[in-house]
This record gives sequence, C-alpha cells and structure tokens, in this order.
Amino acid sequence: MTIATEPVRLKIMVIDDSSTIRRSAEIFLGQSGYEVVLADDGFDALAKMNDHRPALIFCDILMPRLDGYQTCGLIKKSARFHETPVVMLSSKDGLFDRARGAMVGSNAYLTKPFTKDSLLKTVREYTVAELSRQITAS
Repeated sequence: MTIATEPVRLKIMVIDDSSTIRRSAEIFLGQSGYEVVLADDGFDALAKMNDHRPALIFCDILMPRLDGYQTCGLIKKSARFHETPVVMLSSKDGLFDRARGAMVGSNAYLTKPFTKDSLLKTVREYTVAELSRQITAS
C-alpha cells in the first residue's frame, strides 16, 4: 500500500506597500506552486510571520511606518526567524541601498520591476536548503 503525499509547498512572504508589486509576485509565485503570504508593510508582516513561518521573505525598502531596513533588522534579530532569507526589493539599484541592506542582514537584493524569471530564480536560490529539509523530515 502506498501513501500519496502532498507536494511540499513552500511559503513565500512578500512585503510591499504597492498592491501592483504584491499582486505580480502573488501571480508569479502562485503559478509556480508556491504558497504566498502578502503584507502591505513591516508591521503587517511581523504580525503574520509566526502564523505562516515563511521560507523566504521579499521586503520592499521604501514603506510607510516601518521601512524595509527596519523590518529586515527585526526579522534577523528574531530567534525564530534569524535564518530566514530576506531579499530586499527596490526600484533603485544603487550601491548604497545594497550595502545598507547587507548591513541589516539581507541575503540579496532584487530590483523592481522584477520579471517572473528573476523572481523565481531568486526563490530557487534561497529555498533549496529549506525544501531539502522539509522533504527529509516528511
């Protein structure tokens, strides 16, 4: 008797105050079989993280209330989520922004508007270890 197991669906969180960016990421990731958790700012994201436990987080830099650098810093200081990869999103492709992101612990930087291919390539690059761990554990 074989037991059918459901494929592992990794959760990807997208934090951006732009509904267009959130929707684009949701479509691209959803079409590729990922479960997508959306947040419109850093406070919203931090409130949802414990419930959803994302395997990867995309975080916009320029957001109201709590910007991306502050959000990333708080995630990386968290005992539970400090190893979760965070990819900064920005419409600016400057060295200063990349350096500041690295200083708060971001793993990578993706320039907006992103393409489906660039988004999925980044997801694959940062979720291979998590996917392997989940498959081994099941």
